[in-house]
Amino acid sequence: MPSSRNWWPVIGTVVFVLCAAAFPAFAKAIGDPSLIGLAIRISIYAIAAASLNLILGYGGMISFGHAAYFGIGGYVVGILYHHFVEGSPFLGFIPGTNQFLITIPAAIIISGLFALVLGALSLRTSGVPFIMITLAFAQMLFFLFLSLKAYGGDDGLIVRRRNVLFDLNMADDTTFFYLTIGLAILYFIAFARLVRSPFGLVLGGIRQNERRMAAIGVSTYQYKLTAFVIAGMGAGLAGALMANYSKFVSPDMLHWTKSGDLMIMIIIGGTGTLLGPALGAVVLIGLETFLTSWTEHWKFILGPILIVIVLFSSGGLTSLFQGWSRKRE
Repeated sequence: MPSSRNWWPVIGTVVFVLCAAAFPAFAKAIGDPSLIGLAIRISIYAIAAASLNLILGYGGMISFGHAAYFGIGGYVVGILYHHFVEGSPFLGFIPGTNQFLITIPAAIIISGLFALVLGALSLRTSGVPFIMITLAFAQMLFFLFLSLKAYGGDDGLIVRRRNVLFDLNMADDTTFFYLTIGLAILYFIAFARLVRSPFGLVLGGIRQNERRMAAIGVSTYQYKLTAFVIAGMGAGLAGALMANYSKFVSPDMLHWTKSGDLMIMIIIGGTGTLLGPALGAVVLIGLETFLTSWTEHWKFILGPILIVIVLFSSGGLTSLFQGWSRKRE
């Protein structure tokens, strides 16, 4: 007879899908439709944090520049929309567009290309130098977008309308919620298959002992670079969705503090776990939203809460749930 532990992922997925489907109606029923927007933000940051978790938790690569790809994805949407409204081509030959099925793939591909170039350079190093060079590259891009006055500079760029997708009412938060949560579910399914594939197992082996993996003939650099590019593409997807949701992009999306936020989400939820980043996004974004509505000194309260979570949940909150499920067996 199969262990009850094997049923938990299936049961959890079904329950989550049902709860997600009913969530907008629940939010409106209790008279707080702003919860829909909160859920959208959590879904987007869950994708971004999971993408970082691929290289941090599964690959052992600590990057403080991951927000760069999040911001690039957002700016792809913003710049294409800007040129669509103006009727002028980007770089003189790339037409602007407001089509969701064009801007999202474009954001993913361009973020992946940036990750390919920066990763090819950064992965020549390891340890602290790797951390610092990823941070340096991210800050270079941050100041680059800060200087682009044609696209708002430090004031950012407004996307007046969300991208068009068929005949869907994208201006409606409920519609955008279902779209975002659907993409998040598909992303996590693909992520689960990736980390459990031979590629994911090799990546885990590199994290544990890179020299030994190289000794048996594994091209560790190629595997790490591939993971770096895939992670950048995931962050680009999240950034493009955030640009559509907030209808605004700014250099702050690329700042190193955003990378720090993503890293905190992973640590809270559980490094190297499938659903840890999503759980961390729920906790961090939820706490920020609640505390900011309560006091302007919310960071003074958030800090100790995060410290307590990290100190008393070795391995993140995911490990607490796993320990609870084992005791139930």
